[in-house]
Amino acid sequence: MPNETEGFATAVRAVLTALQPGDVVTYGEVATEAGYPGAARAVGNILKDSEGLPWWRVVNAAGRLVPGHEREHAQLLRSEGITVSDGKVFRKRA
Repeated sequence: MPNETEGFATAVRAVLTALQPGDVVTYGEVATEAGYPGAARAVGNILKDSEGLPWWRVVNAAGRLVPGHEREHAQLLRSEGITVSDGKVFRKRA
């Protein structure tokens, strides 16, 4: 039986791999969707330590890009039709 950390990581990966081009979510939204509200920082750690996940589709609660990776982050988002200005993503509310 997997431990809680493995279960969390598996749930987060499932949420992230379900994202489609043009989707933008916050770390907190990923955590909540994975069933772990309040674990936004842990989502960031999973993204930092995992390859192959669409990290560029995740921003902080204020819409800011990943520090130190802003240029690449903005480029990847723009390639999917997302508006990025001054290091911030502007999302349409559903």
